[in-house]
Amino acid sequence: MKVVIPVMREELLNERKRKGLDRYDEMWDGVLHMPPMPINFHQDLEGSLEGYLRYFWAPAHRAKVLHQINLASIGGWPNDYRIPDLLVLLPERFAIDRETHFEGPPNIVVEIRSPGDETYEKLQFYAALGVPEVWIIHRDTCEPEIHVLKRGRYKKKAAQANGWLRSTEIGIELRQSEGNKLAIRLAGDEDSRQDLPPD
Repeated sequence: MKVVIPVMREELLNERKRKGLDRYDEMWDGVLHMPPMPINFHQDLEGSLEGYLRYFWAPAHRAKVLHQINLASIGGWPNDYRIPDLLVLLPERFAIDRETHFEGPPNIVVEIRSPGDETYEKLQFYAALGVPEVWIIHRDTCEPEIHVLKRGRYKKKAAQANGWLRSTEIGIELRQSEGNKLAIRLAGDEDSRQDLPPD
């Protein structure tokens, strides 16, 4: 259910902040968006994907994998930002870190899509920022999508003949696995495969 409140009372905002309920709030060009807290499975999938990327992929590239970071448009903080589930940065993009937020495009943004959420509406923001790839993982099925930025717009990447989706940006492969899990591996390396989240 989508609710529009034209003016948010200051005491309600303060109450949300005091209780920690504003953790996932986003500002979309000055408009406050308040998504619900993610369910346990969402958090489990997010955490296991972050763990895989951090420990199996990132060290060899001296890269960073971070979760729930304020990602702002250039000059937009604090009135225009989104909070992706994960973002991936190779060393040449570390300079976008502003401590309270990141300003500029990471290499990859990951969104775990819950039914009825605003994941696809965020693509325009990420495209304007210049994020090369956006991964969308459907929460209830773990079906992955990779969207690649081409001439200012995202194009959904087709799977390879073997069913894997390959990230051009970082060389990771994704596919839906049995039992509604996300299969992930280093490109072409079946020994590195894991099905997430683990049992």
